[in-house]
Amino acid sequence: MCPNYLTTSPIVTLAVLFIISHAIAQEKMEYPKSKRVDQVDDFFGISVADPFRWLEDDVRSSEDVRQWVESQNQLTYSQLAKLPFREEIESRLTQLWDYEKYGAPFKRGNRYFYFRNHGLQNQSVLYKLNSLDSTPEILVDPNLWSEDGTDAIGGMAFSNDGKLLAYGVQKAGSDWRTWHVMEVETGKTLSDELNWLKFGGVSWTNDAKGFFYSRYDEPNSHEKYQGLNLGQKVYYHRIGDDQSQDRMVHQNPENPKWGFIPEVSDDGKYLIITVWQGTDDRYRVLYRSLDGSDPGFTILIDTFDNEYSFLGNEGSRFYFKSDFKAPKKCILAIDVEDPDHANRQTVVAESDDVMESAGIVGDTLIIQYLQDAKSKVKLFDLAGNHVRDIEFPGIGSASGFGGRRDQTETFYSFSSFNRPPCVFRYDLTTGESKLIREARVDFDPGDYEVKQVFYRSKDGTPVPMFIASRIGLELHGKNPTLLYGYGGFNISLTPTFSIARLQWMEMGGVFAMPNLRGGGEYGKQWHEAGTKTNKQNVFDDFIAAAEYLIDQKYTSPENLGIQGGSNGGLLVGACMTQRPDLFGACLPAVGVMDMLRFHKFTAGRFWIDDYGSAEASDEEFEALRAYSPYHNLVGGTEYPPTMVTTADTDDRVVPGHSFKFAARLQEAQAGSSPILIRIETKTGHGAGKPTAKVIEECADQWAFLARHLGLTPQLTGK
Repeated sequence: MCPNYLTTSPIVTLAVLFIISHAIAQEKMEYPKSKRVDQVDDFFGISVADPFRWLEDDVRSSEDVRQWVESQNQLTYSQLAKLPFREEIESRLTQLWDYEKYGAPFKRGNRYFYFRNHGLQNQSVLYKLNSLDSTPEILVDPNLWSEDGTDAIGGMAFSNDGKLLAYGVQKAGSDWRTWHVMEVETGKTLSDELNWLKFGGVSWTNDAKGFFYSRYDEPNSHEKYQGLNLGQKVYYHRIGDDQSQDRMVHQNPENPKWGFIPEVSDDGKYLIITVWQGTDDRYRVLYRSLDGSDPGFTILIDTFDNEYSFLGNEGSRFYFKSDFKAPKKCILAIDVEDPDHANRQTVVAESDDVMESAGIVGDTLIIQYLQDAKSKVKLFDLAGNHVRDIEFPGIGSASGFGGRRDQTETFYSFSSFNRPPCVFRYDLTTGESKLIREARVDFDPGDYEVKQVFYRSKDGTPVPMFIASRIGLELHGKNPTLLYGYGGFNISLTPTFSIARLQWMEMGGVFAMPNLRGGGEYGKQWHEAGTKTNKQNVFDDFIAAAEYLIDQKYTSPENLGIQGGSNGGLLVGACMTQRPDLFGACLPAVGVMDMLRFHKFTAGRFWIDDYGSAEASDEEFEALRAYSPYHNLVGGTEYPPTMVTTADTDDRVVPGHSFKFAARLQEAQAGSSPILIRIETKTGHGAGKPTAKVIEECADQWAFLARHLGLTPQLTGK
């Protein structure tokens, strides 16, 4: 049996913890001064004050904001250092995290490629293999790019023959990418350098002489991390040329808000451009021949009414994943030589389960479905005949299934809350799944259980929720419980493996994750039921989940914490302002907190699809103002212990959201519970965050929750 980190007797430990906790709880915290400004905006004749508007300024250029950040961090880290078990939690978390992590392999040309992290590397490394049983060689190691590990791979695309790799570099978590080209055989980086790429991809021509990509014009220094992204264009880059020589192949200056994703068909005959304007899966589609016979683009889909995600083609027959007359998605075939609506063919019809993703490998359609938020994968031939299902070992999530038309194998990963990722090779001819990698983590999966329950929201809607904990959990109403949610942008939450959540359960906590409206778990109607003027449904669903956990004796308000990031940060912010009595601690991360101004920064304008806009109509303004976390903080209220987390270089949800929310929350707090904001440096919105920083942040969050939810961590280790 592994020894316990806490060698002091339980009685003494609990007594010491009580004394420390009681002393901390009695202190009335002194917060850094957040100045107020006389800023008032008018919305449809209604005046709305914004006293902390100055905190929207970029920390890189504003001395006032920089000093505020430094003073807040000084307070926060001084408080975190006092938390019981903080060091022990980080030590055990580091131990758990130290296992080999493998991504699902994929094949390009005659080689296989995959990502691997030997345990605690800040960034995963890309390897190449001549065969699946050959010795792997490092191709790209981003850990060598920066001393602190904050440079990461931000996208990649191999030429069809597998001889060249285009890859993006993401610095300090920014959405901006700088792309380079490498020779796969030699590992030599070529002279090509492409800048100002964001929200788009790279697609090679079949001759491997160049690729298409989308980019924005170079912004001025003040707009780089705060300004709106407008006027994306599509270019062709020829290998060896300077970016200034790249040929622009498409733009639409009349519609600067439109974005473009270029994609060359597997047969190399067509360039398809998917046109998007927000976060909804509603696209226009253009295409042109690449044989030189057709220099211009033909409009195939000319409205933003439905999803048309290009999957592949057989000659002039294009396959799309679509919600055209199919809210839960279907596979459509459109012959571009006869594209009339009446001639469209439904290859795979809509089913009771939501079609989450699809791809064509060999001559097979591999379609991933969600069945009550659990993975289900079906195979069809290109005529739409069902071939077989892929069987999985329990409740969990599958990912991968990539490949090309000339391949007969694919690879996928499967995991769950209590099941570390396993990587499989799947033979499309025989239907055999072969385990090729299995993660070895320092815990026993048999000690934990995952179950799915259904509860009813405020309006009677049934909502599913996963609950994971140690086996044999006693329902006495006092279990420290973490409720995590998202509820937006058609994004589905499925049961996947997480070291952080595993540690929370190992420490003795319960983890719960509801599938809120606004997500994609049940299709278009489920998503739309949590958008714009219906957004309150999302918060009602989350509050109802909390009440269910309390009613079923899992926990109580003082033992219940809530967590969410980005749109989930908004979720936490809205629910804690609406029901401050319901939660024992709150962890809103990189949240959208000012719902009246989110659309004025970087990618914020895309979110109007989900949120609406305070400038669009008085109805949408009133809906947004009714739940906007920043605007619904009320002075003299006792709010739960809260630790806001953000990053000073986040250019997705600019940190001004969290800064303003924290400043106003500290001002409004009537009780003695702490209101802290933890501001990370050089990590952005989350993508590419170094392992070391992830572990540090998680340890801070778990120690904060343990202190305020009454959890004495059960920390085990070798």
